[in-house]
Formats: sequence, structure tokens, C-alpha cells
Amino acid sequence: MTEIIFLDRQTKRTEKEKVYGEFFIKLFYGEGTLPRLFSFLLLPFFARIHFFSKLYGYFQKSSMSRSKVNPFVQTYHIDASEFLDPVDSFPSFNAFFIRKLKPECRPISTREEVAVLPADGRYLLFQQIDQADGFWVKGKKFSLSELLGDRSLAKTYEQGAMVIARLCPVDYHRFHFPCSCIPDQARLINGPLFSVNPMALKRHIEILWENKRMITSLKTQNFGCVQYIEVGATYVGSIKQTYAPGKSYRKGEEKGYFSFGGSCLILLFEPNRIIFDQDLIDASSKKMEVRGLLGQSLGTVF
Repeated sequence: MTEIIFLDRQTKRTEKEKVYGEFFIKLFYGEGTLPRLFSFLLLPFFARIHFFSKLYGYFQKSSMSRSKVNPFVQTYHIDASEFLDPVDSFPSFNAFFIRKLKPECRPISTREEVAVLPADGRYLLFQQIDQADGFWVKGKKFSLSELLGDRSLAKTYEQGAMVIARLCPVDYHRFHFPCSCIPDQARLINGPLFSVNPMALKRHIEILWENKRMITSLKTQNFGCVQYIEVGATYVGSIKQTYAPGKSYRKGEEKGYFSFGGSCLILLFEPNRIIFDQDLIDASSKKMEVRGLLGQSLGTVF
């Protein structure tokens, strides 16, 4: 499997990602005859039949999975001092997975002209969405209309900016508002649950606009109307919204969470609404993800 290299925004160092479930990623999305055979024959079946993700999710919610928590924390070097609750208090692996953090561990910029990263994750961004064409797969056009399921809405954003945040199983899996806003009701578009690992995206970029997803319009004072998209992935049978539509929210307040599995967030900004931070632009121009944390600066008002 090709190594996944990312830039850590805090340390400014490049690191190799330690992939959870690496064996299965290799099996379904790797190179070679056997992976291609499994990808062709079995992957569509497992990804499109949600029963398997629900069954695995059921186990992760059971008390039997509790014993996985401490080994997972140690293997992936997760900082337990950030947890709001003690490691030993989680009754299941999923309870640990959807853990909350101490607020002081993720400070949120108070400047209204600054939008922040909505989650812990690995970020790629495009100041203009058409820059995403061919980014993962040479010659492949990014389908905004299929992502949104609305051609008219897609036209509003086709000259706008886009943020893609990939959340790994080792990450904090609650997601938050990037700016102060009034969110609409989330709209569900059902679909399969393929992996969003970079190896999978390089084989099947269509995953981003085929997978199960929820889309919420955020009305903001400084950044126009922002489209906030949660994309489910392998083993993510549940995208839980914890916000109330029509209510006013401050930047950094919680919007919802993903149950167990890898997953993805996409933000769409209208044209001439945001200028992304230069370090994020520089890394993305080199096709390198940046590991950022909730509350760090994303960009400023255009």
C-alpha cells in the first residue's frame, strides 16, 4: 500500500499515517490481481448493503467492545489527557469513539472575520473548486452537482471555494460549526459506504459524491451561505445531528458526530467569501493533506 504522508500543522513536520484497518484497505483498494478481484466482486456488495456496517456498529456499541479502548489509545498514541471523561469510564468502544474533549484543548478564535477548522482531521482545500478536477485521479472532473444532488445549487458554488476534511478512526469524531451561523434542516442523500482513505479515492474518486451524506445550509453574516456536508464511509452507518435547525450558533459549537468508522466533511463557500490561510493553500497545492485541529484558523473574510 502506498504510504499516506501528511503535514502536521502544529509541529510543521511531515508524518506517515498509521492506518486503522490497513489489511482490509489493501485487500479492497490496493494494487495487484487479488485486490482488484475483491474490489470488483465483493466491495460493491459490502459498501452498498448497510446491514454489514450496522452489524459491525452494533458490536462497537456493545459492552464486549469495551476492552478495545485502552489498546487502541496506546497503539495510536491518542492523548487521553484531552478527554472530558476518563478512559476507563467508556462503556463501549463507540462511546469512546464519540468522546467529548475538554473545551480548553480546542480553543476557538473569537475574531468574527476568521472561520475555523470544523473538526480534527486531514485537510485539503481549493480556493477555486475547479482546481479539484484531476486532483486525485488525472483527468477526472469533480462533480459538484452530484455531490449536492441539486444542479441549480451547484451553479452557485462552481466558482467558489471548497474544504475537504478526512477524519480517520483515530480522530475525535464530533464536528462543529466553522463560523457563527443559523443552520437549516440537514438533508439526507442515501448512498453506499465506501472508504474515504486516499487509496480508495485514487481508485474511485466518485466515492465523495456517491456515499451516504447529509447537507446543511449555514446562513452566516460574514461568509455568505455555506454548504456543510457530512460524508459517511466504511462502518459509518450513523451521522448524528445534535444541533437544532433555525437556532443561532456560535463558531465552534457542536453540530453533530459520526459513529464508528472513517468519515469526511466537505465545506463549500460561495465565490469571493473566504481567503484560506496560506499554509493550508501551500500544502494543498503540493497535494499534501494537513492534519489540523478543531478551532484552528481556516481563513478570513474575503
